[in-house]
Amino acid sequence: MYMSSEAISPLTTALCSNLFDAAAQATDLNSAMRQIDSFMRLMVGPVTFSINLNVTTADDPANEVQLQRFYSSNAGEFPVAGRKRKTLTPWTETLFARGQVFVAEGSHELAEIFDDYDRMAPLGLNAVINVPILQGNICFATFNVFGVRGRWLPHEVVTVRLLALLVARWVVPAPGLHYSLGATKAGN
Repeated sequence: MYMSSEAISPLTTALCSNLFDAAAQATDLNSAMRQIDSFMRLMVGPVTFSINLNVTTADDPANEVQLQRFYSSNAGEFPVAGRKRKTLTPWTETLFARGQVFVAEGSHELAEIFDDYDRMAPLGLNAVINVPILQGNICFATFNVFGVRGRWLPHEVVTVRLLALLVARWVVPAPGLHYSLGATKAGN
């Protein structure tokens, strides 16, 4: 879809240009994530975000995905290296089998999706955008943004998807990554 230059505000253009330049100059993951976090707060508001690395191997049960937190903007509540096991659900099918963005809104919906929602609820987190980070058709990580809002606006979902693309340069697939969900098989 073509968008005329009048539809993109000068402020958005300047912010995006500054972010892309800053991300290109970042020397490590933490400095890049500080830039991403600052930009996200400007564009989306207060959020908690993380990157989960898919660490599933051929030795893990079929129809399960093993995730390990690679980065957390709130390491006190959601520490780096924290692990979780996800079974075959609409969430895993969307992200890991189809490689599509997952958006959920409302505490009831998040409680159904996330086993650890009891840790999120006291922080007021009640909306999520999960973006798969892909290599080919393989989802090797997820970029997860949790907000304190009733619903996401379309431009916020697009912003988070763009930020996930920027983050991808700092994340590499786990060695031995191999998973299968239903008929989908991924491995290297």
